[in-house]
Amino acid sequence: MSLIEDAKNKNPDAFEQLIQPQLQRMYRVAISMLHNEEDAADAIQETVLKCWQKIGQLKSEEYFGTWLTRILINQCKDILKERKKVVPLEEFPELIHEDHYFTNEWRKILSNLNGKYQVVMELYYVDGFSTKEIARMLHITEVNVRSRMVRGRKQLEQILTVRAMD
Repeated sequence: MSLIEDAKNKNPDAFEQLIQPQLQRMYRVAISMLHNEEDAADAIQETVLKCWQKIGQLKSEEYFGTWLTRILINQCKDILKERKKVVPLEEFPELIHEDHYFTNEWRKILSNLNGKYQVVMELYYVDGFSTKEIARMLHITEVNVRSRMVRGRKQLEQILTVRAMD
């Protein structure tokens, strides 16, 4: 019996074994969307709870990571809707990605991108998801993902060009 099947049968140990390898990626996604440690922790906690409650709805084991990330993205969007305020850039926590430290300057640049481009680019470049996985998570086509990446890169190029001129 697989971990997914055990988790669907409400085995908490199996569920924990499924979640543990996903926590670092979940943190990176949540912090990149919310820019706040407390909100990221809340989003992850709610995501894990919802995942436990809805694991029976998971159609295929191979999609567990993207399914979980989709739940997390929706939770982050809910938190952003509730927050309805702008967080000053100075309050952003330091973001750690394995062996890369993202500087405040990089976060400022990404925060200037259109929201839908920012999410796609962060999921692709920061979290390492494929365009296919991103499409499944965001419930959009792969063509749409690639289009958003092209537009996001153009916006990023414009932002960097302006910054280079300053």
